[in-house]
Amino acid sequence: MSTGPAAGVRGAGTQVPIDELIASIAVSIPDFPEPGVLFRDLTPVFGDAEAFRRVVDALAEPAGVDPRAAALGSADGTSDPGFDVVAGVEARGFLLAAAVAVRTGTGVVPIRKAGKLPRERVSADYALEYGTATLELHTDSIRPGQRVLLVDDVLATGGTLGAAVGLLEQLGGVVTAVSVVIELSALGGRQRIAPHPVHTLWTT
Repeated sequence: MSTGPAAGVRGAGTQVPIDELIASIAVSIPDFPEPGVLFRDLTPVFGDAEAFRRVVDALAEPAGVDPRAAALGSADGTSDPGFDVVAGVEARGFLLAAAVAVRTGTGVVPIRKAGKLPRERVSADYALEYGTATLELHTDSIRPGQRVLLVDDVLATGGTLGAAVGLLEQLGGVVTAVSVVIELSALGGRQRIAPHPVHTLWTT
């Protein structure tokens, strides 16, 4: 059975913990995209201005810097959010990574599905809970030694994010943390991308 936004949450987002806020607004859809899969639809969370703001701020927290202060910069212009660029995985990860990048004053790098990038690229195949896929990254997207915050909506089996980490590191990037909105803990994805630290807003 699907669950919708809880009454009284909208307009009072700052009064509840972030995990409760997300859980109350996200919609759970059974047997999508195929039987046995419980899909967590975050689009209602993204459509709620206050909830989305809180999610974006919370995703940037692994750096230990208030994202609003990082975006403004310090008096001498040396404010450091703890990473140089935010990488997002297609497709919902794009939305989140771009928002975090704007919030913290950094750039954003898209990690795309196969066949979308026009220039020289690296690629990685991976398995997920209901099929297989390929991710690609332009070879000039990451400079050696560049610190990367990797952002996505869901950590499930870890296949998608594991492949993304591999691509970033293949180009010499240093993944400082993996930040996700939802972690499906029973699927063991955290172990698959260890030892990289995982920052989760809602574990279910």
